[in-house]
Amino acid sequence: MELEEGDVILCTVDRIVGTVVFIKIDGTSKEGSIILSEIAPGRIRNLREYVVPKKKIVCKILRINSLGNIHLSLRRVTPKEIKEVKELYKQEKSLKSVLKSVLGEKSEEIISEIEKSENLFEFFQEAKKNPKKLEKIIKKEHSKKILEILNSQKQKKAIIKKQFFLKSSKPNGLELIKKLLGEIKDAEIKYISAGKYSIKTEDKDIKKADNKLKKIIFEVEKQAKKNNAEFFMK
Repeated sequence: MELEEGDVILCTVDRIVGTVVFIKIDGTSKEGSIILSEIAPGRIRNLREYVVPKKKIVCKILRINSLGNIHLSLRRVTPKEIKEVKELYKQEKSLKSVLKSVLGEKSEEIISEIEKSENLFEFFQEAKKNPKKLEKIIKKEHSKKILEILNSQKQKKAIIKKQFFLKSSKPNGLELIKKLLGEIKDAEIKYISAGKYSIKTEDKDIKKADNKLKKIIFEVEKQAKKNNAEFFMK
């Protein structure tokens, strides 16, 4: 798996040396480090309140220097990014379990081969559409069985929900807002209180659900400005 600056990744705390935390990057054989100021904002009285050996944490890659040393941050990761990475981890854990049930001990070798070039979850999302992708690395009968299991599994939908404020002082403001919100597709809008609404999207892929919501909000904001309505996200 190729790592780049800005990537948000799952890690496992390996050891703490003074005020530096050393971690193992999951899915790779690589190690990274987090300095004290990148653990959490403000003064840290007890480092072990945030990190302890063997604990899984979500980090952001700040930089990778010329020697290949990976510098990470724990405090710069948003709650949404943590949710996305942990959801992906659960999905990959389920995939590994399916592979082991069909391939036995050979599954570790196959997983390692896939992860050299791409994300395990994305690989199998493509393999569901194009089985030959999987058949290139394992026997056809095994590939067929694995894909049958994966396709029979009921995938949990990812839900993204946000709140926004939309108000118009025009005489026909209420009708204008009803029309604007009525044109929204692929999302659920709920009225909360004066000018306040919630919007919710769903998808099997959390990133797709989030991108879908961003596009809808962008369009609502654009139409609000066009009609001189007040709009902002909470």
